Amino acid sequence: MAESTLTPPGRIRRLPPAAVNRIAAGEVVERPAAAAKELIENALDAGARAIRVRIEGGGLTRLMIEDDGHGMTAEELPVAIERHATSKLSAGDDGDVDLLDIRTMGFRGEALPSIGSVSRLSILSRAREADGAFEIVVDAGRVEGPKPAAWSGLTGHGTRVDVRDLFYATPARLKFMKTERAEAQAIADTVRRLALARPDVAFHLESEERAILKLQAEQGEDARLKRLGAVLGREFRENAVAIEAEREGVRVSGFAGLPTFNRGSAQHQYLFVNSRPVKDKLLVGVIRAAYQDFLARDRHPMAVLFVDLDPMLVDVNVHPAKTEVRFRDSGNVRGLLIGALRHALAAAGHRASTTVAGAALGAATSHVAPSLPWSSGQARWSPARPVVGGLDYPTSYPGGMSDNRPATFEAFGDAPSARVEPAPGKGVGAPPLGVARAQVHETYIIAQTADGMVIVDQHAAHERLVYERMKAQLAGEGVRRQALLIPEIVELSDEEAARVLERADELLEMGLEVEPFGRGAVAVRATPAIFGEMDVKGLVRDLADDFAEYEAGLALKERMEEVMGNMACRGSVRAGRRLTADEMNALLRQMEATPHSGQCNHGRPTYVELKLSDIEKLFGRR
Repeated sequence: MAESTLTPPGRIRRLPPAAVNRIAAGEVVERPAAAAKELIENALDAGARAIRVRIEGGGLTRLMIEDDGHGMTAEELPVAIERHATSKLSAGDDGDVDLLDIRTMGFRGEALPSIGSVSRLSILSRAREADGAFEIVVDAGRVEGPKPAAWSGLTGHGTRVDVRDLFYATPARLKFMKTERAEAQAIADTVRRLALARPDVAFHLESEERAILKLQAEQGEDARLKRLGAVLGREFRENAVAIEAEREGVRVSGFAGLPTFNRGSAQHQYLFVNSRPVKDKLLVGVIRAAYQDFLARDRHPMAVLFVDLDPMLVDVNVHPAKTEVRFRDSGNVRGLLIGALRHALAAAGHRASTTVAGAALGAATSHVAPSLPWSSGQARWSPARPVVGGLDYPTSYPGGMSDNRPATFEAFGDAPSARVEPAPGKGVGAPPLGVARAQVHETYIIAQTADGMVIVDQHAAHERLVYERMKAQLAGEGVRRQALLIPEIVELSDEEAARVLERADELLEMGLEVEPFGRGAVAVRATPAIFGEMDVKGLVRDLADDFAEYEAGLALKERMEEVMGNMACRGSVRAGRRLTADEMNALLRQMEATPHSGQCNHGRPTYVELKLSDIEKLFGRR
């Protein structure tokens, strides 16, 4: 038998502090954006009200962060760069530290020593009411100082952290960095997230001497909304609904975009827990569940949600990067978030985003000709019934024709059909979606509002109305089940089967009856009657995946809503059907009274509203 070539294990020994710090740096500071996050959080914990960030080479060449916080003394600087040294945790009477009651952004005491072990780090600080400033330098773990230094900070006190040549001491890490532009964008995203959490703090971000972000401190009740508008854009501020709810000691606030104001990715969704920006799969599942019957699967809404609760109810010590949290009662938090989002979207009623009108104007202006050189052989005037009622027409017409009736301008060829209704009489009120005036192509309803006009897609609008009515009936009467003649046996792993069976009561309410069938399998005895024939095994496996990732059976809800959506589509008013004036106005009034009627089941707008000012722009009046 050949001898083993394995090297015998060596004796257990302690690693040198420099190696320990470099290992820790791989977890805490994986890229420049992570270093920026740690340093900005330190500034916020120090009571800063203004923070300036400067970067060069995507943060790899240089990353400098200045603040006007309370600063550090010469005695504190050497301690600050030691591992697990922090001012944010204190021991109790028994000498132990409570890692559950954490009320600061940082608490692990790893950031500064980790950064100093892989870069050239200098910290210049002046404590509040101190006589002078002091500087300490850490070059790949080698410490110099502290020593007196000249101070030129934002105010008379604060701290400046200057990180140069990040990861030069670990060249292998540099091979995994992205382009300088990508790293700079990641830092900008980090600064934006922290700025969203703290509207009371001014932020200034510069890259290569160019201002990327400049945010002033906001005060007052609308400070958060102002900061959201400054960071996410004016359109988000105009097309967001307020979120406000509280239950069992957990408070949810923030803003969420209307369904018609959506994006192609989920990168514009933000979750903050006790003002700490976190990236949690809980948010993905919550947003998806709340908007699941308003948007297509490849579209994502914008949302900024803040969860505030007792620090004892959430664990932030999950990962060294502190971007993940674990709630003690995640079901309560998830249910509260979904309920708050759905309530806010329902309260928005038929409202659609203002960007819909902007997109319509953009499409219209791209097709408007600068002039229409009609010649005598291209068109002719002819008497006809009114195109629009209530207008004063001349009593004489080209060619010497005289008539006491209004006229239309009729072109040769097959003209599209349009039915026109008379204007409402005086004294008639102006409802939000106006009064129907015409039907064009037997598909689009033209309504006149107090200050503009509305164009409604009759099929999409009625489809949403039918769909919402079906949802209301389903909620009132419950989901009817159809029993299977032969139960469907679905084989799963032990963990997957346990996840599905734990929520058997929830699935039963939605019409799916499951029960255990030996080890690693479940038996499906009934399915929702609305589904008809379906792939039971595929659905149950999808549910098991959903419960693992989102803690919710989204696959079943989405399948149910997809079926109802198809039924609503088949049962709604089709395009090409002529409607009477009463039918058109009835449709408009139902839209005003029905939540979510501003978009169809796939997130497309059901109507476009144009103000008079918008129309005047089309004709060059403005």
